[in-house]
Amino acid sequence: MSTSSAKLTIGEVAERSGFATTALRFYEDRGLISSTRTSGNQRRYERGVLRRLAFIRAAQRVGLSLDDIADALSTLPDNHAPSKADWARLSEHWRNELDARIDGLQRLRDRLTGCIGCGCLSLNTCSLYNPDDRMAQKGPAAPLLRPEAEGGV
Repeated sequence: MSTSSAKLTIGEVAERSGFATTALRFYEDRGLISSTRTSGNQRRYERGVLRRLAFIRAAQRVGLSLDDIADALSTLPDNHAPSKADWARLSEHWRNELDARIDGLQRLRDRLTGCIGCGCLSLNTCSLYNPDDRMAQKGPAAPLLRPEAEGGV
């Protein structure tokens, strides 16, 4: 534990938060967290940084980008440790975006399930990759390779 005041070293923050020291430096460069420097130019963090890091981790787990997280944290006072009320307020803004992502993923999953057995053998005729496929009306798989197809192989 740090012997100087209540501030934590980068190693202590990494150990307590589970983030690598490289990630902490990266987050600091991006303005997500901040530190002060000692006379020896070593980073020292307020204990509230642990709550900010927990906020970052939770936001990442729901699929938010670091830009989204940075935007959210920028609405808080500098070095403010996000509270439960802050999380509730900020997460409400993300709800519609997350609902749209969930809906899109469910539609993709449903289309993928139907696609698994189609045997199209080509990204050119795949309904997921090529949604305006003209060959789809000729049937599944590779219709041009069927013996009965005009000009087929």
